[in-house]
Amino acid sequence: MNAPDWLEPLFDAAGMSGTDRWAIEDQGVPSLDLMETAGGALAREAELAAADGPIRIVCGKGNNGGDGMVAARLLRGAGHEVDVLSIWPLDELSPDSTANLDRLEGAATAVPESGWDEALAGSGAIVDAIFGTGFEGAPRGAARTAIEAIDAAGAPVVACDIASGVDASTGEIAGVAVTADATVTFHAAKVGHRVAPGKWRTGRLVVAPIGIPDGAPDEPAAGAIAPAVLGLQPRRGAESTKFSSGDVFVVGGSRGLTGAPCMASRAAIRAGAGYATVGCPESLEAVLEAKLTEVMTIGLDDVGGGLGAAAAAPILERAERSACVVLGPGLGRADHTFHLVRELIPRISAPLLIDADGLNAIGTDLASLRAREAPTVLTPHAGELGRLLGCESAEVAAHRLAKARLASAEAEAIVVLKGDDTIVAGDAATAVNVLDSPALATAGTGDVLSGTIGALIARGMDPFAAACAGVYAHARAGRIGAERVGSAESVVAGDVIEALPGGLAR
Repeated sequence: MNAPDWLEPLFDAAGMSGTDRWAIEDQGVPSLDLMETAGGALAREAELAAADGPIRIVCGKGNNGGDGMVAARLLRGAGHEVDVLSIWPLDELSPDSTANLDRLEGAATAVPESGWDEALAGSGAIVDAIFGTGFEGAPRGAARTAIEAIDAAGAPVVACDIASGVDASTGEIAGVAVTADATVTFHAAKVGHRVAPGKWRTGRLVVAPIGIPDGAPDEPAAGAIAPAVLGLQPRRGAESTKFSSGDVFVVGGSRGLTGAPCMASRAAIRAGAGYATVGCPESLEAVLEAKLTEVMTIGLDDVGGGLGAAAAAPILERAERSACVVLGPGLGRADHTFHLVRELIPRISAPLLIDADGLNAIGTDLASLRAREAPTVLTPHAGELGRLLGCESAEVAAHRLAKARLASAEAEAIVVLKGDDTIVAGDAATAVNVLDSPALATAGTGDVLSGTIGALIARGMDPFAAACAGVYAHARAGRIGAERVGSAESVVAGDVIEALPGGLAR
């Protein structure tokens, strides 16, 4: 992945394995030295997490277990009571794990499959050193039993590199997985730490350098959006006008859904657009004019409180003068409106962001978007992406990274898959938002995001960067809104709009 410098590297299993191999084979760093440093970082975190009771290190037979044995030796040396518990017979360990077993002072025990609940009872902390970043699939047999016992033990859990059962390359979980309170990973974060559902099993993430030199040839598979992306926003100058500052045209609204285009257009203005207009059904124009002060309105062909076919010509004419069109907020699902959307998409010459019912109008014909010459951004949640791909939302939730990338490739568009781990998939890079913002779990915040990204595109940002900056600023604004009103549960979309200046601050 040719990532911009405002994305912090996220490696997949292959990239991390290649980096390890390069450090050992090409740079001459002894593998046992890397393991020693990794185990030291793991021991420090386990020491911080431990409550009353012995620290139990649950080891697999690969090098992840070797990291755990280093941690056990160091913790015992610091005076802690430590039990080293192996899932497999000790004569099946990897060479580096065996070397650290030989260095270990005190016993290590292979636990029978039926003995894990008893072995972990009364733990002060548990270190999960079962599977490393190379694991994929579902844990089976004794490993499954041990993972279930770890989660049932009720002790603080520290994962070594990644919570066992989580796919480091995707964040997917095929079977059982450890739920960690903290994860100590090495050299760099992995995709599986940041993408749900793996993100929710990671706990607090600690990235520990272990002595891998700079300059490894393996590229990261994705990137975490860093606040530096906000520095790409164009600034207004003395010569700026309301039109040169970004003209956003929001097309949406239907009876009962006038709030959506209002929030999208208000967000666009608050996010720095110099001019915003809403194209809405004619019968609703007075409602929108009463709600909006800084935003213009255009009444369009109205069929039963929704946009009709004759709205196409004035929409296309206004779009010619727009720097970004946001299509979809509050459109409704009438057949004639969906037909209008399908007619407009290939004919709008401006950059186009499609959200909400604009997405539903596409059906499963993502390939139809390829005919567009200007950039296209889609902002679905899991249900909407499922409809676009012809699958259930649960399938999207289980395979978020793969589904976002698939939709991006099929549409040749930027896909912003919304969620706690919002993913931005483009043709050259994939970005993940790591800024938690529970306040955004309320109606209307998706419209705010659409208006924000639309404004950043209209202001002149590269569409992929604009999508990432909008996602990051939106999450940040949700946090600011929660601070202002006192709790995440009390935030409404309007609070997020008012907090956008803080969210967008460089």
